[in-house]
Amino acid sequence: MRKKVLLGFDVGSSFVKGSVIDADDGDLIASASAPDNEMAMYSPKPGMAEQKPEVWWEQIKSLTHQLLSSDTFSKDDVAGIGISYQMHGLVAVDKDLKVLRPSIIWCDSRAAAIGREAFHDLGEDFCLKTFLNSPGNFTASKLKWVKENEPEIYNEIWKIMLPGDFIGMKLTGEVCTTKSGLSEGIFWDYSEKDVARSLLDHYGISADLLPKAYDSFDDHGSLTQSAADELGLKAGTPVTYRAGDQPNNAFSLNVINPGEVAATAGTSGVIYGVIDKPVTDAKSRVNTFIHVNHGAEKERYGMLLCINGTGILNSWIKKQLADDRLSYDEMNELAAGIEIGSEGLSVLPFGNGTERVLEDQNPGAQFGGIDFHRHTKAHMFRAAQEGIVFSLNYGLQIMEKTGIECKTVKAGHANMFLSPVFREAFVNTTGATLELYDTDGAQGAARGAGVGAGVYESIDEAFQGLKLIETVSPEKEKLSKYRKTYQEWVLTLQSKL
Repeated sequence: MRKKVLLGFDVGSSFVKGSVIDADDGDLIASASAPDNEMAMYSPKPGMAEQKPEVWWEQIKSLTHQLLSSDTFSKDDVAGIGISYQMHGLVAVDKDLKVLRPSIIWCDSRAAAIGREAFHDLGEDFCLKTFLNSPGNFTASKLKWVKENEPEIYNEIWKIMLPGDFIGMKLTGEVCTTKSGLSEGIFWDYSEKDVARSLLDHYGISADLLPKAYDSFDDHGSLTQSAADELGLKAGTPVTYRAGDQPNNAFSLNVINPGEVAATAGTSGVIYGVIDKPVTDAKSRVNTFIHVNHGAEKERYGMLLCINGTGILNSWIKKQLADDRLSYDEMNELAAGIEIGSEGLSVLPFGNGTERVLEDQNPGAQFGGIDFHRHTKAHMFRAAQEGIVFSLNYGLQIMEKTGIECKTVKAGHANMFLSPVFREAFVNTTGATLELYDTDGAQGAARGAGVGAGVYESIDEAFQGLKLIETVSPEKEKLSKYRKTYQEWVLTLQSKL
């Protein structure tokens, strides 16, 4: 009997990843990423960040060929394809499905003022009740920016999409999105349980520009012959799952029930908690979206705090101070040799666009308290990791005021969580126990495809192969040291705002 496998794609802003899991036992049988070096972000002006959607597709093709070359499965074995993608981006196409301009991606800040103005004009109470968020710097506001600043392009738009919708279009030829995706773009009206026409009307945007919306686990189309030829896969293979990277990361960790919390620390850093009521923060510093398993009878929402400058800060420091001379593991070893608090050196990790937890301010990344006689690059390595954790905790304290309890956090054993210093700082600053699992976004997308395709009868069945690697708990002596250092960091932050 031929085996059945599931394929997941995770379209990030640095890399595109792919994973293949055995549907019977959930084991990972092949994985790949592309390109070899991080994908470029283009910044036409300060505060702007763009990528070419066609580049994402080229990397999907490259890594799919890598996966097939592993000889662990054949194209006939693939029972479903799932897509995870960088959230909040804007892709615009014309009637011929041609991309009209580079994608305005998640960390682009150009539309922040548009969102703030709409928040004021429509009324803060109205926006928080209707959209659960300020229109902010999300996809709807980015589309309004195009309308105001690039009218010739705007007039050519047939449909707008999120990054994952673009990949879905390339796979299936169908233009569609999800209800979760509409919520992340602030295109969803929670009171009407439909498209946010009040915001679109305010922006002078037709709802006809939005694609049809499905559930995250659904039939989103099948692989076209042309896409199958480009990828080396079988035409007709169903695409049955789609989610933004943070809801999908939570799903990949089996975080689906109220009270469960997930974290990531890749290019950006996120803490994501599942709730069963549409809770909001009065200043929209943390944001609530529809979770992947949301339903009419069992409502599920994800509250998300995001820090834009996490892994990208660590990558920047490596390029400036270590380059190819030191690996990330060697940087972590040097950081571990420095005392908690980095001997007074502190880092504010903000330099990748406006920060929602700071009410859409961008103070920039800053290094403070440098002593030329004591501080070395090892201090810089540690202070950067501590600063990232402190910024996440700053947002977490906002989340906790909405009623979310953070006693245990699940994360994939990847990115910043590979660092022992980062893990130690995380648990002793937040006070939460950390559970690390052998999974990633691409594996989550593959499991989601299995749920959507009916390979699994339930979400629980989809996670039979999920493996806990390590549990890290706070330590009494370190708790007090980290919390003292954190309070000093908060004072530094407040002095810069």
